Amino acid sequence: MQTNPLITIVLAAGKGTRMASARPKVLHPLAGRPMLLHLLDTLTGISPTATVVVAGPDMVELTEAVADHPLSPKVAVQEERLGTGDAVKAGLAATEISADDNGTVLILFGDTPLLTEETIRSLMQARAATDAPGVVVLGFRTPAPGAYGRLIVNADGHLQSIVEAKDASPAELALELCNSGLMAVDAGLLPALLAELTNDNANGEYYLTDIVALARSQGRTCAVVEGVETELMGINTRVDLAAADAVIQQKLRRDAMAAGTSMHDPASVYLSWDTEIGRDVTLEPNVVFGPGVTIANNVLVRAFSHIEGSSIGEGAIVGPFARLRPGADIGTAASIGNFVEIKNAVISAGAKANHLSYIGDAAVGPSANIGAGTITCNYDGFVKSKTDIGAGAFIGSNTALVAPVKVGEGAITGAGSVITRDVQAGSLAVERTEQRSLLGWATKFRNARRKQNS
Repeated sequence: MQTNPLITIVLAAGKGTRMASARPKVLHPLAGRPMLLHLLDTLTGISPTATVVVAGPDMVELTEAVADHPLSPKVAVQEERLGTGDAVKAGLAATEISADDNGTVLILFGDTPLLTEETIRSLMQARAATDAPGVVVLGFRTPAPGAYGRLIVNADGHLQSIVEAKDASPAELALELCNSGLMAVDAGLLPALLAELTNDNANGEYYLTDIVALARSQGRTCAVVEGVETELMGINTRVDLAAADAVIQQKLRRDAMAAGTSMHDPASVYLSWDTEIGRDVTLEPNVVFGPGVTIANNVLVRAFSHIEGSSIGEGAIVGPFARLRPGADIGTAASIGNFVEIKNAVISAGAKANHLSYIGDAAVGPSANIGAGTITCNYDGFVKSKTDIGAGAFIGSNTALVAPVKVGEGAITGAGSVITRDVQAGSLAVERTEQRSLLGWATKFRNARRKQNS
C-alpha cells in the first residue's frame, strides 16, 4: 500500500426496480455505453490506488461489464441490500484499508454518471485541507430540494449533520443545500465509523449518512463541498435516464462543433460516447451514431442516416437515409446514397453506391459503380460468403450477386442479372431471358376480360 492511498468505492447494487427492468440499473446505457462505465472512465483521470464496485447478488452482467476496464476494479457483493452503510462495508472488505492508513476513501454511486473529474478533485482537496476533515460530503443547491436530504452547516461552514427530508423541521426543509450522497472519508477513520452504524430505523437499514454525526462525536470536523446539480443527477427511472442522456448529448454536440463539425440542427443529431469526427464534417438533421464510428475530414453525412461500428474516409458522402452497419469501411471520396445499406464491407476510394442497394460481406474496388437495386446475396441460411467487385467495375441496376462471387476489374453486369459465377475482368455478364413481344396480345386479353365481367 502507498502512504496515502486513494480508494474509490462505487455503489452499484441497485436493482433498478423503478426502471421496470431485469437489467441492473447502472448498466442502462447513456450515449451507447453503460452509465457505470462513464463514471469509471472519469475515475481513471484521478488514478486511484484501487477501485471496488459493490454489486448485488446474481449481477453477473455487471461483473462482465467492468472486467476489461483500465481501472481493473474489484467487484464486491452486497449479499443483502441493507442500506448504503452496509454496501460500503462490503466494498471496504475487498480493500486492504486499516486504521493505520492516512489516505482517503471516495464513496460514489454508479447511477451518477455525469460527475466530472474536477468535482471529484475538489472533494480530494477538501480532505487534504489543513484541518483534515474526517468526512467531506458533496452537496448541491437546488430551488426545488423535494425529498433530498438537507446538509446542516454551522456558522464556520462545518457540516453538522445530514437530515433526511422526512425527518426535517420546516426550517430545515426550507434549506436549499442538499446531500448528493457522495463522500470523501478518512481511510483510517472509516472502518470504525462503519462499525458503529446501527439499523435502528423504520427501514432496518444501515445509513451511510449517519457517519457524519459519528465522526463529530469523535471530535473530527466534517465539511461540505458544493457541486453542480446537473452533475449529481441520480438516475432512478427511465425519465431520469432520458434527462441524463440529453445532458451528455448536449456536451458531445458542443465538443464536436468546437472541434470543427457543422450541424444544421444539433438537437436532432445523436452521438455515441466514442464517436470520432474530423474537421469540416457536416452533419445534416436526424443523423444517429451508434458506438464505434470514426469519420475523417471533409465528410458530408446527409439527413436521416444511421451509422454504427463504421469508418468513413475523407471527402466521402453518406446518405440521406443511409445505413452503415458494423464493419462498414467507406473509402476516400466514396459515395453512399439514399436507402443504401452497407454491412461488413469495404467500399474503396471513389466507389459509388447511390441508390436502393444492400452491400454486405463484400469488397468494392476503387471507382466501381453499384447500380440502383443491387444486392449482394451473402447468406444462404447457413454461412455468409463474400462478394468481390474489382476496380472500375459497373454493376447494372437490379443485379443480384450470389456470393461467393468475384467481378473482375472493369467488368460490367447487365441490369436485372443474377450473377452466380465469377466475371472476368473487362467482360460483360448478362443473365436474363430473351425478350419477346406478342403483337395484339394485350388487346385480346382486355377484351376477353370485359366479356367475362359483363
